[in-house]
Amino acid sequence: MVKERGQKVIASNRKARHDWSILDTYEAGIQLVGTEVKSLRMGRASLVDAFAQVDDGEIWLHALHIPEYVAGTWTNHEVRRKRKLLLHKSEIERLIGKTKESGLSLVPLQMYFKDGYVKVEIALAKGKKSYDKRQDLAKRDANREIAKAHGRALKGRY
Repeated sequence: MVKERGQKVIASNRKARHDWSILDTYEAGIQLVGTEVKSLRMGRASLVDAFAQVDDGEIWLHALHIPEYVAGTWTNHEVRRKRKLLLHKSEIERLIGKTKESGLSLVPLQMYFKDGYVKVEIALAKGKKSYDKRQDLAKRDANREIAKAHGRALKGRY
């Protein structure tokens, strides 16, 4: 059997970067059941409501939606169960300290296959206020206008 190479994105949480200020990111493995992996191979998952939380010195991913595997039988998995994230002990201790001391949150950014294994990119994040979101949108629009003007200037059309 040929081993998979490279990275294939299954799901990404695009709204997370809008709602949260990302301070640091971590790559974590995730503990799954067979039918969950088969459903993910079909490209079906949603990170929209998902969040990570510390319980008893372990990090768990809550509210991740992986739909039931179509060809599964009575052994199919529960759709929104909590799933354990697999990180090194030092990373877990660092995340526990950061979330407790400074009130930061753990937000999943994307889920992907990396060399055949399912990985989740989680971020240590701080919530944005509405004025921060407006500033980000205004900055993005300004950068877009600058790029357009620069492109027109390069082509000789002012």
